[in-house]
Amino acid sequence: MKKILIIEDDYAIAKIERDFLMINGYEAIIIEDGERGLQEALKGKYDLIILDLMLPGKDGLEICKQIRNVLDIPILMVTAKIENVDKIMGLGLGADDYIAKPFSPTELVARVKANLAQYERISTKVTQLPKTEEIVYGNLYMNTQARRVYLNGKEIDFKNKEYELLYFLMSNPENVFSREVLYERIWGMDALGDSRTVSVHINRLREKIELDPTNPERIQTVWGAGYRFKP
Repeated sequence: MKKILIIEDDYAIAKIERDFLMINGYEAIIIEDGERGLQEALKGKYDLIILDLMLPGKDGLEICKQIRNVLDIPILMVTAKIENVDKIMGLGLGADDYIAKPFSPTELVARVKANLAQYERISTKVTQLPKTEEIVYGNLYMNTQARRVYLNGKEIDFKNKEYELLYFLMSNPENVFSREVLYERIWGMDALGDSRTVSVHINRLREKIELDPTNPERIQTVWGAGYRFKP
């Protein structure tokens, strides 16, 4: 049984989330305080975290950042704010997805299922990759069996979806892909999420592999069309 941690200070909302998750076969725990929620999350006992943006003690953005520094599990951020900057900031700190209040419990469950399924697909791919598969473009080297990326001989750390996005682009050099196509290929839940997530992850990749992220040479924007990897 998958274990879900709900960090939410509104107990009425958290209880509805928990009840619907339990009906769908998940074990769910509620923590109403940000600091205690962070400590519980860092125990590493959970398969996914539902994290509210505004929390007492410690806000969701800081919690997300600290969790992501230690754990690589899906983080679904919940926000009552409609400004895109809050959503983008959350994703920039490592959240995998977000959902805005008010939302239906069935949509929440669908997001949870989709994010868990995506992480499981990624884990499965690791065992199926050829042992000697490598991708090399100049000073950028990817070992797909070990899921490691090196730039100028130095290993660069990537989270799951960052790695999958880079792997897909490097495997299809010069091809242009729209945000929607990339979202469907990498996240596998195009009907549930927001393709702007792709832009956030593209920016993360550029910060890690580009000499000048503001003037990228490898991961290029094709205006009006999408993105492409330039070998």
